[in-house]
Amino acid sequence: MERLARGNCAGQPLPEQAAPSAGQPSSVRPLFQLFPPLEAHAGFSHLGDFPTPVEPLQRLAPELPGAGRCYVKRDDLSSTLYGGNKVRTLEALFGQARREGKVWVAATGAYGSNHAVATVLHGARLGFRSAVLLFPQPVSAAARDNLRVSLGCADEVLDLPHWSLLPLAAWSFARACRARGEPALIMPPGGAIPRGCLGFLSAGLELGQQVQAGLLPPPAEVVLALGSTCSTAGLLLGLALAERLELGFSGRDPARPRPRLVAVRVTPWPVTSPLRILRLAERAAQWLRALSGERVFEFTRVELARGLELDPRQLGPGYGLPTLEGRAAIARAGTLSVALDTTYAAKSAAGLLARLEQHPERVRLFWSTKSSAPLPHVSSERLARAPSAMLRWLVEGAEESPAG
Repeated sequence: MERLARGNCAGQPLPEQAAPSAGQPSSVRPLFQLFPPLEAHAGFSHLGDFPTPVEPLQRLAPELPGAGRCYVKRDDLSSTLYGGNKVRTLEALFGQARREGKVWVAATGAYGSNHAVATVLHGARLGFRSAVLLFPQPVSAAARDNLRVSLGCADEVLDLPHWSLLPLAAWSFARACRARGEPALIMPPGGAIPRGCLGFLSAGLELGQQVQAGLLPPPAEVVLALGSTCSTAGLLLGLALAERLELGFSGRDPARPRPRLVAVRVTPWPVTSPLRILRLAERAAQWLRALSGERVFEFTRVELARGLELDPRQLGPGYGLPTLEGRAAIARAGTLSVALDTTYAAKSAAGLLARLEQHPERVRLFWSTKSSAPLPHVSSERLARAPSAMLRWLVEGAEESPAG
């Protein structure tokens, strides 16, 4: 295991870092609008610009079949610093870190982790020191770009030769931080714990509010990339809660049923097994029930499962490996293509396109999960000090992998 410690982004200020509103609430999130007492124990650090807009797919890619009945939830626009779905997860986890007086926030995952990039960039806004504990993944242009930012902007980088070393590395890093009197919040890959689900639980309520406001009709399906399971479990629970609250959706009105959440696998079984998703959603619901005393948070696994469908057809040869269908989705997605990467979002977009061709009459929503904000520049001087295996991965990947 090789490690590197340094200041973020070669000491250069990050975009938005000096903005007076950085890290401050822009609005009350739907979860706390509806359940204000929860905010004292589960409140968020506000990082994103929410609610994110909903746009007709026809405006973004008018030539696609079925585009006239499909909408896009633009989480790629959730922040001009670094958007995407991880912003929602970090709002909940950084809120915990601030309340507990953490000094460090540490992301774990693969070299090209979106969660790691979001952690180091948004962590700096709130004054946290950031660390990334990363293991190798297949090379792609998006993964290389992400790793460059992680290397250049994190305060500490730990390079793990294999994912199996992650538990030991996380324990060792936490222990070292405690010994220095600098406690750390170490997040599992993707932030996949019950608290991490709260951002997307609130997103499900946010979507219900947008349907109720007439910004889009109730979708029959919501299509989302399935990686660490955090976003999927949270949104599954959020849509079920919105239905129970009669917020945009209704179990009693056949014209407004809860959407079916179609989770497109980009990570293989068993990480993305239905049982794992449902357990995480169930644990989040049980935690909120205990925290709030509200029976509205009581959901059985069977109730949650009725709203979930897994699509395994876009995984291809494995995690991080591009597919022809994913590349075709990037080529066909018009102005949305900037927010599609071959590891995650392009595969979920390919899943959407396949469904549009089969049943173009259905109303659908595609959840855009990859940030479309430009990444900060990282100097070659900072990269030169990176762990040697990571540098080789960057150089060899630039020579071998096609763009995308």
